[in-house]
Amino acid sequence: MPDDAAAARAAAEEESAFSHPAVDADVTVAYGDHPDQVIDLYAPHGEHVPGMPAPLVVVLHGGAWRAPYDRRHLSPFADYLARRGFAVANVEYRRGALLPGQTGDGDAGPVAGRWPDTFDDVAAALDALPELVREALPGADARRMVITGHSAGGHLALWAAARHVLPAGSAWRTPAPVPLRGVVALAPIADFTVAEKLDVCGGAARQLLGGEGKFDERRPYADPALLLPTGIATTLVQGRSDIEVPQQVAESYADAAAKAGEVVGLTLLEDVGHFPLIDPAADACAVVAEEIAQLAW
Repeated sequence: MPDDAAAARAAAEEESAFSHPAVDADVTVAYGDHPDQVIDLYAPHGEHVPGMPAPLVVVLHGGAWRAPYDRRHLSPFADYLARRGFAVANVEYRRGALLPGQTGDGDAGPVAGRWPDTFDDVAAALDALPELVREALPGADARRMVITGHSAGGHLALWAAARHVLPAGSAWRTPAPVPLRGVVALAPIADFTVAEKLDVCGGAARQLLGGEGKFDERRPYADPALLLPTGIATTLVQGRSDIEVPQQVAESYADAAAKAGEVVGLTLLEDVGHFPLIDPAADACAVVAEEIAQLAW
């Protein structure tokens, strides 16, 4: 358990990250019929707009794959990247809702994720995105695409980049790597075994896969630590003071990558917790933008 000072700092960081008003997208496009199958697109603006089509940054929000947390809380971060000259696609996807009989008041709250819907949506969004961007955001260059995601979204970013190494027969498997410049995963839930040992987000990874009886069966299809090597440039950015998704999770993924013969970058930030990575007011957010730029340009 974190001590009182660590908990107080984490709470202050979360309050800051969520204090920014949501930023409306320039255009919202659908990649399916469900209300959550939408993508908010942000055109590059501000003094950093390039004189050529801008790299496309795909952002996947966190929130433990649970329904109360949607893409809107990541819209200030998406706008921050757009102001630094990137085209940005903020992806929504189906998440876990309350179980039958739950009220959300005094009970355990919504479960994490929906199997297989959460994964169906991320795969479908990435497959549809190049064409959607060509039509709706002509200033974006989908050939220079970087995926980033925070927390549970960091997991989904790593997973989306690893679809070509999914087990044979998986409906999400692609015959070749998704054409990406790279992945920047922010405090990702990147190793499900370690995340479960640490009870990250109240056992969210186990819930995402359908609970106790499905965890081992489905993990080869969902756990980024088992989907290596990808052959895609990957960087993890992690706060050393993170008490939501501790750095051991990212370190375990980096170790697994090394054992698979792949070098994964791991940027550890001192005195930084979970939320400054997506907080435009925090210095850590500038570090994230620079990591993205290193891959995108």
